[in-house]
Amino acid sequence: MTPPQTSAPVLPHRCGIVPPHLLRHIAQDAPERRAAEAARHTLMHDTRQRGSRQVRTSRPEPRLPGAIGLRDPRTRHTTPAPARPDPARGAAPLEPDRRLHDARHGTTLPGQLVRSEADPATADESVTEAYDGLGATYRLLADVYGRDSLDGRGLTLVATVHYDRDYSNAFWDGEQMVFGDGDGVYFASFTDSIDVMGHELAHGITQFTAGLTYVGQSGALNESISDVIGSLTKQQALGQTADQADWLIGAGIFTPKVRGVALRSMKAPGTAYDDPALGKDPQPGSMADYVDLPHDSDNDNGGVHINSGIPNRAFYLAAAALGGHAWERAGQVWWDVLTAAHGVRIPQDCDFARFARATLDSAAARYGADGEESGAVARAWEQVGVEPAGPGARTSRR
Repeated sequence: MTPPQTSAPVLPHRCGIVPPHLLRHIAQDAPERRAAEAARHTLMHDTRQRGSRQVRTSRPEPRLPGAIGLRDPRTRHTTPAPARPDPARGAAPLEPDRRLHDARHGTTLPGQLVRSEADPATADESVTEAYDGLGATYRLLADVYGRDSLDGRGLTLVATVHYDRDYSNAFWDGEQMVFGDGDGVYFASFTDSIDVMGHELAHGITQFTAGLTYVGQSGALNESISDVIGSLTKQQALGQTADQADWLIGAGIFTPKVRGVALRSMKAPGTAYDDPALGKDPQPGSMADYVDLPHDSDNDNGGVHINSGIPNRAFYLAAAALGGHAWERAGQVWWDVLTAAHGVRIPQDCDFARFARATLDSAAARYGADGEESGAVARAWEQVGVEPAGPGARTSRR
């Protein structure tokens, strides 16, 4: 039985980019001892941390200037959240506040501060890549959607590189970004992919907005929204239109040894990789192939990294049908749903059908029920086999 929304569901503290099923394949099937041991170490580490530290993710109420904010990632203390300048009122444009740390292959966070906002670049490529990736994500939020950082209040973007040894993952831990260097066999540095950074930071946005429960279909939507924002971050940084984009998540983190191009493909779920050690990409692209798994940590909380392929493809189809820059119309519709822009909040246990309904309602509210945008969104969900819930299904007005 799903607990009521007021109970603020408890979510795993870490949202990693590499799904556990892929790491298990490497741990069991990789002929290279170093890679197998690294995969086992990463799995054990992530499981231990999820079990010992969890975050209660709920949607904060709107805060007035001077109201008490959430914990500051730099101090881990609750601090005031002052209002930031509003560029629409002639104030200075929104700018990020980034803090990059080096764990020096340890696991103490955040580690040694090595670069702050406006500091010159260091000789460390991972620091530079992470700094630039955080900045690209911030620019998408600020320039396209008018949001000042993850919480809308200028939250400092904190990240740590060189985490642990042979650590094959990157994650958002509820307060900051963390990047491993990979095992050097199948995985390269996780700062090599700008969409990985956008993806993980987007878990922070969801944490501050819709608060989607990280299990089952709501968990798959949580992952899908991160993939959408990760892909849009890369597309905006490169100035790409929907037809120019590769729609891949994690392109660049595999070494040449891997028979694959990325962790996931939003355009063609299930085709990202097919490798003897990694297995075959298990993502479905429609409800006809939905993977029904137990809702426990051994099964990726009900396959949140697997079934996210369905809403991923729906977004791609809508964006491709509309053409132009995907962050504009298709991205705006998804953003409106995430942030309840039109006054309707999706539930934290939102399923695909209710999310589809919310996208239709948001498209109609912004562009008109008979507009090209509404038609593209409706056809996209139809193509992936998701029937939108009836109007008003499990939503609430602010």
